[in-house]
Amino acid sequence: MLDKVKASGYRSVVVNEYTNSVIDPEARMLGPVEDGGTIIANTAPGCWGPMITPSLRGGHEVTRPVEVVGARVGDGLVVRIRDITVTSLATASGHDSSPEGFCLGDPYVAARCPQCDTLWPATHIEGIGQDSVRCDACNQPVKPFEIVHGYTVAFDDSRHVGVTLPPAAAETVGHDADHYAALPDGSHQHSVLHYAPADMPATLIRMRPFLGQLGSCPSRALPDSHNAGDFGAFLVGAPHDYSITQAELVEHKTDGHLDIDAVRAGAILVAPVKVNGGGLYLGDMHAGQGDGEIAGHTMDVAGSVTLQVEVLKDYPIDGPVLFPLVEDLPPMARPFSDEEKARGERLANRWGTGPIEPTAPISVIGTAANLNDAIDNGLERAARLLGLSVPEVRNRATVNGAIEIGRAPGVIQVTFLAPLARLDAVGLGDYAREQYGLE
Repeated sequence: MLDKVKASGYRSVVVNEYTNSVIDPEARMLGPVEDGGTIIANTAPGCWGPMITPSLRGGHEVTRPVEVVGARVGDGLVVRIRDITVTSLATASGHDSSPEGFCLGDPYVAARCPQCDTLWPATHIEGIGQDSVRCDACNQPVKPFEIVHGYTVAFDDSRHVGVTLPPAAAETVGHDADHYAALPDGSHQHSVLHYAPADMPATLIRMRPFLGQLGSCPSRALPDSHNAGDFGAFLVGAPHDYSITQAELVEHKTDGHLDIDAVRAGAILVAPVKVNGGGLYLGDMHAGQGDGEIAGHTMDVAGSVTLQVEVLKDYPIDGPVLFPLVEDLPPMARPFSDEEKARGERLANRWGTGPIEPTAPISVIGTAANLNDAIDNGLERAARLLGLSVPEVRNRATVNGAIEIGRAPGVIQVTFLAPLARLDAVGLGDYAREQYGLE
């Protein structure tokens, strides 16, 4: 009976396994989960924890991908984000620098010990502070990253707000870092709370959790933080094992590393399928962030996530599409109210335009090495998705939308009101109707 259920997919899959920060299509997937099934995951913090854990080979520690029954190359995975809950009691973050000598080309991907020259060295913690991560072989501090200006933040019990701590309190938290970080049992990272930064005390912070990583497995092994056009550019011609060409990056990445603050509970994300089974993975939960993540990092936390996933056949583009919550849409891209529609119909009748075309919001993701190229990528994807010209998408994103910055240096959203008939033609219309209460 168990084999029969597994062959058709489990109704729900619980995820508590993590990668070594590399998403590999050749590695074992979890599941499979049935088309329309549920994935429940306990995620590990991203960014700073993995960044100071030299044995990990990417900037995050994401979940092992889950196979989705029926997903084939060229399809899409439609992911409804049902719930995101922060479980960490505290975290730390800040603007970074990369000291010389602690990596082979890329501190996110190929950390090394400068004393014994070990690549991806095993390390342990001694005390607190920015020299607390030490090589198992020679006891040299190994720090591919340092915090230039940082903070430790503790959260209230209801997970609505946080407050940054003074040095003594940050050190108290640092001495019991794994507890306050709520590191999952399967996580291998050192908590950044060991660093105990406290350069910005007594600052009140609003919590608004979202997923920095949510996407499908790339079609070749990529460090998780580099599964996007901007960070992925660091792999092009790199001196380490994960070096690729620009053409290979475009071919294989799926842009699962978004850092878009609208990827939160209630949103719907569509991810491209580049390997059979899809391989849905997630992680890098943030307690909150402003557009651009301009410090380079934000409040990375552990948390619990519930997703519902289904297969969309024949998805026509190679990157993600998002249907954000209404309140996360830019003002010009929000659905028209009944009053606005009535005014518009009267105006259309006066000028003899014929019926006004039904529209719905959509946000098409673009990524590239810089923001200008990312905008071009997003515009081209939106045009290909909807069968429009790029100039028309530019016009629609100007009068009925906006270009939003997910992350500097190169993740953007082309968000606009799209013709509903065009969304219907590619199987996305009913998701827009569901999300925005349209007829």
